[in-house]
Amino acid sequence: MRIDVLGAVRAFHEDGSPVDLGGPRHREVLARLVAAEGRMVTTDSLVDDLWSDPPARAVGALRTFVAALEPDRPPRNPPRVLVTEGPGYALRLPREDVDVHRFQDTLARVRRNPAAVTDLGTVLADWRGPAYADVTGSAWAQRERTRLEELRSEGVELRARILLDSGEGAELVAELGAHVTEHPWREPAWGLLARALYRAGRQADALATLRRARAMLVDQLGLDPGGDLQRLEADILNGAAPLEGARTAWTGPGVRLGPRTTVDLARTLALAGGGALVHSRRDRLAAVQAAERTGDLSLTARIIGAYDVPAIWSRADDPEQSRAVVAAAERTLTGLGPDGPADLRARLLATVAVESRSADLSGTEPKRAQQAARQAEALARDLADPALLAFALNGVFLQSFSSPGLAAVRDRIGAEILDLSTRHELPNFAVLGRLVRLQSASALGDLDAATSHAKAAEQLAATTEAPLVPVLTGWFRARATAARSAEPGGPTAATAAAHYRAAEDALRTAGMPGLHRGLFPLALLGLRLLHDRPAPTDPHLDWGPYRPWARPLVLLAQDRGEQARTALAAVPEPPRDHMQEALWCLTARAAVRLGERGIAAQAEAALRDACAEHAGAASGMLTLGPVARYLAEAEACAGAG
Repeated sequence: MRIDVLGAVRAFHEDGSPVDLGGPRHREVLARLVAAEGRMVTTDSLVDDLWSDPPARAVGALRTFVAALEPDRPPRNPPRVLVTEGPGYALRLPREDVDVHRFQDTLARVRRNPAAVTDLGTVLADWRGPAYADVTGSAWAQRERTRLEELRSEGVELRARILLDSGEGAELVAELGAHVTEHPWREPAWGLLARALYRAGRQADALATLRRARAMLVDQLGLDPGGDLQRLEADILNGAAPLEGARTAWTGPGVRLGPRTTVDLARTLALAGGGALVHSRRDRLAAVQAAERTGDLSLTARIIGAYDVPAIWSRADDPEQSRAVVAAAERTLTGLGPDGPADLRARLLATVAVESRSADLSGTEPKRAQQAARQAEALARDLADPALLAFALNGVFLQSFSSPGLAAVRDRIGAEILDLSTRHELPNFAVLGRLVRLQSASALGDLDAATSHAKAAEQLAATTEAPLVPVLTGWFRARATAARSAEPGGPTAATAAAHYRAAEDALRTAGMPGLHRGLFPLALLGLRLLHDRPAPTDPHLDWGPYRPWARPLVLLAQDRGEQARTALAAVPEPPRDHMQEALWCLTARAAVRLGERGIAAQAEAALRDACAEHAGAASGMLTLGPVARYLAEAEACAGAG
């Protein structure tokens, strides 16, 4: 079967003949499952999406719709396209057989390899109108249409930029003219149109286009054109040829939709993960900068505070962007003053706390970030705003890594976030609450409780379409397998390593470099320590931010004792983040192996309050085993002699 949704929802048999999809409900079921991109959608979610007021026999009607969508299946043969999975249904088709998936994959490929631009032109031509055009009145469809229209605009602009950069593109004038008319706030599109006009020998029209862009931006948004458009105008005035050197900046989707619209869209895209998450961060910063240029403090505060995307990891994915956002939030707080609107101040303070991750404080002093978290929480409680309080508690959580051994504290924060989100229907923060509690239970060695939270988070993710959750819970299951591999009769270490490898493959494209880099080697090192084996020495392993703490053990595994001693002497104190207990344990193990009593004593003092926890397990993603084991070794070494 082949399915098209970029326009009316259609399906085709393998011979190319159309499939009779029946009525609109059948098409909507199919479209909803396409939008889930292979993930299971629960029966309850499908019923809620199909009916605003579900009839008594809604589930039976849904089963009838699902059965009708694979009419050629022989009796008693299991379904191959629409399969029952757990408490719901999933669409099982190769991605190349669904036009929207084919489009998204091609766009991602061209981002990596511009030489594939011809393929991008082909999939853009497959659009026959708005996505899911005949699925009306559904909130999920509207969200999906908005997301895909942004990706479509990105595709149009990316293709034009590549062609213009390669010396082609004069024929793009009509296409880009229509694109700018439809999306007048997209500043990069104006630059591309001007370049195409100039390429076609229409210098005066190119200059007129840039002046129109300036007039519209100034008159309607109070914004001056960005530096890229100004430089392009200067190049055209100077007759620069052929403008390959003045390439239009690529800023991702939606930079000039207007600041509030842009940040709302960025917030939506952030929850989708992958490339959309990367672009959402970029768009969010562009919206903040545009708002600041207006000089309107209230607008700027609303734009900064609107990006209340739940954050689970204590290391920033883009530290430079985080520093810029924190700086803008602090400037705006200063401008508003202590008597400014409490809700705006609370959101700005929560933003400072969330963006000043524990592992990379983005230029903020640790005490300032912790103070911002407490102030945001207090203001949100006074305002009795559940969504604001959930956001503020997210900041409190990310600032709760001040010292080792605080898993129980974080569990209480996660429990409140979960309770608040459940009572006030805040599904994205409910996912956060579950993941915080998963991490806390993992740190405390309670794998049963952690597994329960993982399952609940996955069920929530199925209804909220949060694709990053299974990536994180997949790592937790690998961590659990690793822990059991050290028990009698448990899985082998090789099996645990294979689970880690599968989890690493899923994380690679998730758009979370702050989490991804160095995690897999650290997991393998933890697995080897569980089995009393030396550290992995593969030179291709990228240890990322964990290299200083792993290096002494890697050198010891290579029988390079003196170099290991030198490396251990240079090891810094671990950052205050999810991995601090793990990194202290690595320091302790190396100190014990090398007989460095002073360093062993330092590690012992740091780990004392974490004696009931498991090293690295606060991440919910890996484990080095019980902290008590490393603590006992360090105490013995420090007290020797």
